[in-house]
Amino acid sequence: MALLPVIVDAMSRQGAGNMALELVSADGAPLPAFEAGAHVDLHLPGGLVRQYSIASTPADLSRYVLCVRRQAASRGGSACVHERLRVGDTLTISAPRNLFALQPGAHHVLVAGGIGVTPLLAMAQQLHARGASFELHYYTRSRSEVAFERLLQERLGPQHVQVHCGDEGRHARQHLPAALQAGEADHQLYLCGPAAFMEHIAAAARARGWAAERIHSEAFAPPAAIVQGDGDDTGFEVELASSGQVFAIPPGRTIAAVLQEAGVSLSLSCEMGMCGACLTDVVDGIPDHRDSVQSAQEKRSNRQMTLCCSRSHSPRLVLAL
Repeated sequence: MALLPVIVDAMSRQGAGNMALELVSADGAPLPAFEAGAHVDLHLPGGLVRQYSIASTPADLSRYVLCVRRQAASRGGSACVHERLRVGDTLTISAPRNLFALQPGAHHVLVAGGIGVTPLLAMAQQLHARGASFELHYYTRSRSEVAFERLLQERLGPQHVQVHCGDEGRHARQHLPAALQAGEADHQLYLCGPAAFMEHIAAAARARGWAAERIHSEAFAPPAAIVQGDGDDTGFEVELASSGQVFAIPPGRTIAAVLQEAGVSLSLSCEMGMCGACLTDVVDGIPDHRDSVQSAQEKRSNRQMTLCCSRSHSPRLVLAL
């Protein structure tokens, strides 16, 4: 996977605990085009690689804006951004990938929890530029944690944006967006934030008649149950459709690890089933999906699977490799 050298052109505090990065191309050329909802792999000092959504408008390719929340239980990524990065530093990023794209619809309801607002900000700006019908609901613990407040107030405006602060009595468990009550068949719902927050909103929407295929979400961390699977870690075989080579995948080892060890070229990034870099077409067999990238409908189709964490319900999988 080709990496793009970028320079940290600006850093700014965006509410308590949030740090925005403005990245520009190292050679001054426009950055690759992207659609709202996309993310990049950010390669940080010390060999760390983390996935962050692009918060800026797709109309401006002079820079990508990312926003990183300082996590108390950081695995190193957020701590590095907040403590080590400086304006002028050179980093590398992947080309944008999008597993959370806007879908056709007459009205778009965007619901963010905390730093989950980042991909939804790009969506809101893209929809605003199109003159499309949308509303953004942004839930935070307090007003002090609101990121990109000027953008929300001045560019998007109160006609499109509602900020709900828990310490002001506007917690998601007490105050749901009114749009959930009136979701028409051509409306789309987008969720991003902590897993429990998204499940609460999604469950409320389903209870009010929203079809599952109109509810779209992106996780920031894989649910533990998905990563661990259902406890059935028996071995199986993987066959490469192009060559007929067969590899044994023993308990406790991933498909990706076995194939890479054998010299098979793979695209990998998060290795936790949440970024989609290793999604691979399935020619035959029944995957045991353990990712948080694909929707329930996509998993039922068994057309693709993630190689970094998913396993197999059938004795053999044939992959389009």
